[in-house]
Amino acid sequence: MHQVHSWTLGFTEGEKAAKYRDMANRISDTLDFIKAAGIDSKMAHTLQTVDFYTSHEALLLEYEEALTRLDTTSGKWLAGSGHMVWIGDRTRQPDGAHVEYCRGVLNPIGLKCGPSMTSDDLKVLIAKLNPKNEAGRLTLIARFGAGKVAEHLPRLIKTVREEGANVLWVCDPMHGNTIKSSTGYKTRPFDAVLREVREFFAVHKAEGTIPGGVHFEMTGQDVTECTGGLRAVSDEDLSARYHTACDPRLNASQSLELAFLVAEELSSLRAERQAAAAV
Repeated sequence: MHQVHSWTLGFTEGEKAAKYRDMANRISDTLDFIKAAGIDSKMAHTLQTVDFYTSHEALLLEYEEALTRLDTTSGKWLAGSGHMVWIGDRTRQPDGAHVEYCRGVLNPIGLKCGPSMTSDDLKVLIAKLNPKNEAGRLTLIARFGAGKVAEHLPRLIKTVREEGANVLWVCDPMHGNTIKSSTGYKTRPFDAVLREVREFFAVHKAEGTIPGGVHFEMTGQDVTECTGGLRAVSDEDLSARYHTACDPRLNASQSLELAFLVAEELSSLRAERQAAAAV
């Protein structure tokens, strides 16, 4: 009760009513997000347990090879460093060592696709990484940058269709939107991250294909590494709590805002498909 009293102290009755309405709307949004994620009251127990999977870029091949093991059940090689490993946009050369390593392991494989990915290279990579065209084997991770998705993603979708390839499409709105701030810090404008996510969903809607996932770099900590968001982190704020040793991460409030955006897109997609099925 003390916390509630201190929170309302100094507000007029009208302001307090507005605050409570805002809180009620946020709770409603949260419940909608949980529902969009596929969790209802009958599945509440799922919030108490979790199946935990790991994934990372297979960048350092000496490290990956040291953790590679022969699966005695299937007789195939497994990358022991994670359940899924991916190939970066800078190391995806069709005749490169990273592709050669990943084609030889049983794990699901991710492939980053940036603006320089050509249709010809994608065809070769699909054939090498998923020669049996197995569903779930290959994930294409689009990372073009805000404002560039409509230029590049449709042509790659067309290539996949021409090949009849089974792939999962995922959006990475982080790496294509990395810039150097006016204060010298490596950062990512949150507005650009949101924009690329929206563009990703819009293109898949127009193409009639499925947006299968998102790839974010985030933390629950109150860091100041990405600019923008509800708390309006500025270039001058970055030095306050810039804790990352590598790439800038979304903070807790930015991550939640992004989660609500994804939930809205998924809810809209589900409603459209239900309406189409009812016709």
